[in-house]
Amino acid sequence: MISFLQKIIINNVKRKLKNRKAKISEKLLQKEISNTKVEFSHILHDIFFVSLGIISATIGLKGFLLPNMFIDGGAMGISLILTEMTNIPLSILIVAVNVPFLIMGFSAISRHFAYRSMLAIVLLAVLVHFIEFPVITDDKLLIAVFGGFFLGSGIGLAIRGGSVIDGTEVLAIFISKKTSLTIGDVILVFNVIIFGFAAYVFSAEIALYAMLTYLSASKTVDFVVSGIEEYVGVTIISEKNDEIRVAIIEELGRACTIYSGKKGYAKLGETLEPMDIVYTLITRLELAKLQTEIDKIDKKAFVVMHSIKDAKGGMIKKRPMSDH
Repeated sequence: MISFLQKIIINNVKRKLKNRKAKISEKLLQKEISNTKVEFSHILHDIFFVSLGIISATIGLKGFLLPNMFIDGGAMGISLILTEMTNIPLSILIVAVNVPFLIMGFSAISRHFAYRSMLAIVLLAVLVHFIEFPVITDDKLLIAVFGGFFLGSGIGLAIRGGSVIDGTEVLAIFISKKTSLTIGDVILVFNVIIFGFAAYVFSAEIALYAMLTYLSASKTVDFVVSGIEEYVGVTIISEKNDEIRVAIIEELGRACTIYSGKKGYAKLGETLEPMDIVYTLITRLELAKLQTEIDKIDKKAFVVMHSIKDAKGGMIKKRPMSDH
């Protein structure tokens, strides 16, 4: 018996093919069903991360920052400052302050992203307004560090779910496309203005604690978005590339990819000799071991390393030859 979801997919396929004046095929139908299942699983994945992010940010705001009149950087920092100055509920200001950033998101990123982010921000505002948390601590250092931690976790998890609950990143992307400034430059300038304003309106002490909260939040965001393990992509150019390939597999238990290249160090008109190039992905903890194995085989090998924020698939999560 065909499920309700499959019926919807079949009707959609028929409508598409009818518009193109084509006949429906079983192969195309199965492809549509498979694609829809993949999309559905990704939607559930995104909903889970965004929901978890909203809960974490709510804990940071209601359990630490708000009861103690602490502020943060970014759009959330602006909302917290305005709450202290005007007594307008934070739930309203979270939405109002982020609306201009999300309008930028329509053109800077995508309409789909802007809609999802707006929904996430509205849900955060609802939780902040209706959910009550007990004050966890009155120690200023703990408030700054853990308030930033929970807020940063929330922002990072929302980003992993394909949306934002703080529009600063959207502003940074928008401005970087219009100017020569990098995204990091824009965020830095934006937060310096916020902290300077906080020092002027409140006190230097509040501004300093706000900086500490921001540092805690930003580092947590980096940790959550980049993943628990930070990977290093390593490109190895050596005459003994096959020996190095085997060492990577047998000694480190990692997979690798071989690129076909040519030696570029030659004069005009000379024939370039072919050369196999080894590429592998390892964690930072395995980097020293890899360098040791390369030096055992070829101390003159040319090695290029670069950071990889995150990776999935292949054999990066498991050891392909764990018996060695």
